[in-house]
Amino acid sequence: MNDADYQQRLAVAKAVKQFHQGRLNRREFLKFLGLAGFGFSSTRFLSGCSQTVNKRSPQTTALQLADLLTLEQKQFLKEIGKSLKGKTLRIVTEDMASCQAISRITKQQFTPLTGIEVEWSLLPLDRVLARITQDTARQAGVHDIFYVDQAWIGRFINDSVNPKSLLDKKDFAYPGYNFDDILKPLLDNVASYKGQLGGIPIDVPIFIMMYRRDVLQELGLKVPTTMSEYLEVVKAIHQAKSPQMAGTTGQWLPGSYALNCDMTSWLWAFGGSVFGADEQPAINDDKAIAGLEYMMELGQYMAPPSRVSDWYGQANAFIQGRAGIYISWGEFFPGFDDPKISKIVGLAEAAPCPREVALRSPSECGFGEVPGISHQGGSCLMLSRYSKDIDAAWVFLQWITSPEISLLASLEAGSSGIRRSTYEYPKTQQQGQITSTTTRRHMEVVLDAILNRMGTEPHLPNWAQLANGDFPIELGKMVTQQQTVKTTVEQMAKLAAAAKSA
Repeated sequence: MNDADYQQRLAVAKAVKQFHQGRLNRREFLKFLGLAGFGFSSTRFLSGCSQTVNKRSPQTTALQLADLLTLEQKQFLKEIGKSLKGKTLRIVTEDMASCQAISRITKQQFTPLTGIEVEWSLLPLDRVLARITQDTARQAGVHDIFYVDQAWIGRFINDSVNPKSLLDKKDFAYPGYNFDDILKPLLDNVASYKGQLGGIPIDVPIFIMMYRRDVLQELGLKVPTTMSEYLEVVKAIHQAKSPQMAGTTGQWLPGSYALNCDMTSWLWAFGGSVFGADEQPAINDDKAIAGLEYMMELGQYMAPPSRVSDWYGQANAFIQGRAGIYISWGEFFPGFDDPKISKIVGLAEAAPCPREVALRSPSECGFGEVPGISHQGGSCLMLSRYSKDIDAAWVFLQWITSPEISLLASLEAGSSGIRRSTYEYPKTQQQGQITSTTTRRHMEVVLDAILNRMGTEPHLPNWAQLANGDFPIELGKMVTQQQTVKTTVEQMAKLAAAAKSA
């Protein structure tokens, strides 16, 4: 690490402190991080909005860790504890449902079996970044494992231990870990930078299509499989049900990252991309214009609140029965069957997003952008190369990303799985029934989205400034009809060129 990088990382940690003290506003903060090469792709952080959908009922399962661990795994943890007992590991992650669940399981099972203490810091994402930049700048090894937003992967790749380099350490190999069970698209697009693996995926919010089965049946409509069919279904629902129910709903809040996520889905679905193979802006070409024009046509069949909603408002419209079909984050689906918050219990279904009209290949894009209508926002866990207890940290990282713990975290938190086995486990499939605690009715669709339809934003260092600032401002003018699609994409192309060269 050179001196400039060292100073930059310390400056980022200082900026986080100033942001929380109110000395930097949100826009100034994100702009500074972008210029420093530390963006965000997290939907939770970048929204800048409070959650408006009531929290669904806590998920419970009859499944216990003891039901899943084999005798060999229990014995391994006890034996490894004889040489590692008394060590203390430190991990810092975003404070989200899946990490909360794994943290609880760690206290209940891992520490009692191994004698290894774990200090788990659950923090807002910007504070996670501050911890990591300080730690890696000084190469202090304060944290053994840290949570990395995919937008940071390139900046921290040389501060991590490549998990593949540890797989051959037989004495510390967790039984049944099965690295090949981890979904390859997540390894490639969430946990790697320029082909180098830096961590293990931990979560993956992703777009799927969700619709009202009863409404489509009533109107004699089939589930759409093409972009033209999707628009026709939206129109038909709107014409038959408005004003009580709109055809669809959107996350069109001007100036928000939610609006940018919505835009990328349609951009990619019509063969467009933000950047081309030469790493020059491509967001103003004919395919991009076609995608945004389609987006604007959908807007004619949205309830007015969609224009001031982020993804929480969008999901709330659907859960309250005010929209018939939409494409967005599948992590909201578990709440649809919860009678405490939902008016559509048992009526919602999930399906793959309609086929793209055209699809640009990753080789035709720049900065690691991968077009696909199913926009994703995943993160990974990295093992710090400065850790003073690499062996103990590797045992723990294997355990928290193992098939058993990944399954339990997914069942408890309702999050998408990072492993194929999570989707294939009988308990997962049994929860395809409609109950107030269902978490699985949409999971087959989620798996298909990850494997076949996943879209990944550019890993441009200044992407946060574009995605959460400049782009949503221009898009906000478009969705409020202050400027045309053509003007919007030309402005976005200029902004992308400036960000690329900054």
